[in-house]
Amino acid sequence: MVKLNPHFAKLSTYFLYPEIEKKVAQIKAKQPGKAMINLSLSDITKPLSPTLLAALCSASQEMGDRNTFRGYGPSQGYAFLREAISYGEYRHLGISSDEIFVSNGAKCDLSHIQEIFDIDNRVAICDPANPVYLDTTILAGRTHEANEQGEYGGVQTIPCLEENNFIPHPPSAPCDLIYLCSPNNPTGTAMDRRSMRQWVDYALDNQSVIIFDGAYEAYISSDDCPHSIYEIQGAKEVAIEVRSFSKTAGFTGLRCSYTVVPKELRANLNGSDVSLHSLWRRRHDTKFGGVPYPIQKCAAAFYSPEGNREVKEIIYMYQERARFLVEGLRKIGLTAYGGRDAPYIWCKAPCSMTSWQFFDDLLTRLQIISVPGPGFGRRGEGFVRLSAFAEPSQLAEGLLRLKNLFKI
Repeated sequence: MVKLNPHFAKLSTYFLYPEIEKKVAQIKAKQPGKAMINLSLSDITKPLSPTLLAALCSASQEMGDRNTFRGYGPSQGYAFLREAISYGEYRHLGISSDEIFVSNGAKCDLSHIQEIFDIDNRVAICDPANPVYLDTTILAGRTHEANEQGEYGGVQTIPCLEENNFIPHPPSAPCDLIYLCSPNNPTGTAMDRRSMRQWVDYALDNQSVIIFDGAYEAYISSDDCPHSIYEIQGAKEVAIEVRSFSKTAGFTGLRCSYTVVPKELRANLNGSDVSLHSLWRRRHDTKFGGVPYPIQKCAAAFYSPEGNREVKEIIYMYQERARFLVEGLRKIGLTAYGGRDAPYIWCKAPCSMTSWQFFDDLLTRLQIISVPGPGFGRRGEGFVRLSAFAEPSQLAEGLLRLKNLFKI
């Protein structure tokens, strides 16, 4: 008889977005004439820029011509894109094109990277954080059963709380694999150089590996917040960096990302000092068929002068929306964080409400859709996440409704 992966049974039965959708559907049925304002968006709302769209269409046309048609591409990604990334993102940091692996989404690599590590490694995960880090660790078999608080044995939780400005600090105990995200989803906060330095030193001292999620680096505007972990000396010996074109260049419907595995990053395998770059290359060649050529050409167009200018204008627009939303919330009297280095705002529930109580109040009384904080971890309780991807008119209307309701 076939046996299933028993670790699926450890996954929480709590499904955040289906629960949100169910509640929204109930309100729409009861109040069909009310216009909803969706501030829960984690998807971009603007289309591809003209230069990127032209590159995508041109490359697609090539696929219909015998002289320019391409079949299987290199699993690591075409050289033209990897070289563009190396020069455009890392030319001052010493990351070469052959240390870059093009993939079909940051979530995929953040999950699959665990395959090159031993099952006994202890994993550190921030709380709150993207649920993919914990769920991946559970499915890989690296956790024990959850306790009454919903925390899993075998995982070191790194609290990101209001009192520490939602910045994770290294634990006193050693950990092997560390998931870090800056700017953070959901809190919208970014680590400064000093905080990142502490984590690199911790990893060097404990021979740990940091899996650094930089999906939102394009939104960083604070001068002291590094855009790449490799800006910290020694990081190439301890860190793998994952980035995405999704929120940067509007690729949520195209799927393209990349992972950087420096050749300096090494670890022990059966008593031998082994390059993690070679292991990831082997895994990539074995299990990944490559990102389609037209999509890679579209991604490469981001690094052209015109494409880069167009995308930066879109990012600036989202940044202005985030600034408008967080400042508006604060003027009303709500406590809100983020909105400077990320498109997300971490809004504190007023009047000692729980996250779900605040969510329900926003939805039933104002028809505003948010995301309850516990969906990102136990320490997200007391907050909701709001997104600045919505249109300016929606943001303004949402703030107006909030102002009329809350007299904080």
